[in-house]
Amino acid sequence: MSTAAEGRDAPPAAARPGVDESRLETAAATEAADPGGMLRQVASSAAQIREARLLAAEAGIERIAADGRPRAVVVTGMGGSAISGDVLAAVCGPGCPVPVLTVRGYRLPGWVGAADLVIAVSCSGGTEETLAVAAEAARRGCRLLLVGGADSPLAGLAERARGLFVPVRSVGQPRATLWGLTVPLLMAARALRLADVPDAVLESTATRLEDVAYRCRPDSEPFVNPAKRIALDLVGDVPMVWGSSPIAGTAAYRMCSQLNENAKYPGVFGELPEANHNQVVAFDGFFGRAAGAGDPDDFFRDRGEEAEHGLHLVLMRDTDEHPQVAKRREVSVELAAARGVPVTEIRAEGEHPLERMATLVAVADYVTVYLAIALGVDPTPVATIQELKARIADV
Repeated sequence: MSTAAEGRDAPPAAARPGVDESRLETAAATEAADPGGMLRQVASSAAQIREARLLAAEAGIERIAADGRPRAVVVTGMGGSAISGDVLAAVCGPGCPVPVLTVRGYRLPGWVGAADLVIAVSCSGGTEETLAVAAEAARRGCRLLLVGGADSPLAGLAERARGLFVPVRSVGQPRATLWGLTVPLLMAARALRLADVPDAVLESTATRLEDVAYRCRPDSEPFVNPAKRIALDLVGDVPMVWGSSPIAGTAAYRMCSQLNENAKYPGVFGELPEANHNQVVAFDGFFGRAAGAGDPDDFFRDRGEEAEHGLHLVLMRDTDEHPQVAKRREVSVELAAARGVPVTEIRAEGEHPLERMATLVAVADYVTVYLAIALGVDPTPVATIQELKARIADV
């Protein structure tokens, strides 16, 4: 699943300011530091897949194919709901016969029309940007699939516009309801023959998520729990998270978003080979070494500062990589280690793209929650987002 960090030597996490490793040593301590129950929400992933499959089938998801294959599929959503569109595009893959793209914002692209399928995803069913785009799609006569909270504004729009609506039961936070939101999209793609995701694959993915949940469970001690170990390795560093394929790249973006929302922590997203054309140069910059360290042989540079803070390369590693990307990944690790940048790998498991995606995402979700707990941060609230929404509502 993962490898230990390599590169520069860092002090134990417990020795770093603001870190209390004891919060991760017992299930009781961990759960006490997680009052909103984010770990329980993350652990519900397998159940979400099974429940969403039933809900989508009951809603008549197969009817989405009644008018044939669309010219394009446009998924509109924000935050933890929008990532479902990225997962859909990655699972459909480069061989998909139609483009699949995600719109994050208030406006539908001008070229979208009646020949296209617009999928609006909102866990709450009340996200203003998503409602705006969905309403515009309805005015243009687009085919509509709406996925979100029952008895919500999105459900009302579906009824008025005669769109297909699939209800989703939130497990708490939208970002933790990823699979409940995504499975209806995958089943729609299956009905349209855009992706091969049979029920057997949905079940095998759920089984793999259960296995990850067992390995990353709260009562598993840090030295055997891969997610706790990675979380402690990241403390004090700036994670640079790279994916080695489109599947892994989507998981890398998801990890950075989860670092932000769960751990209230920064993260830099990248995907190979693109990251080798820009981000790799950061290994030689301010965060790659000690602050102000120009000459690595300078005796007077602050070596304590170098040991405690800097970049940390996290590689989301897929099992299906382009041969040149595999070479780039290997050399990137060598370049990072030579410059004192630690490297951690999180490896995909399974054969099907959905299985590989789910295992990468699951481990990263646990890592970000455990990082929050180690730092004494409540993983669940997103107070700044709520304040921002309130302030723009008052304008």
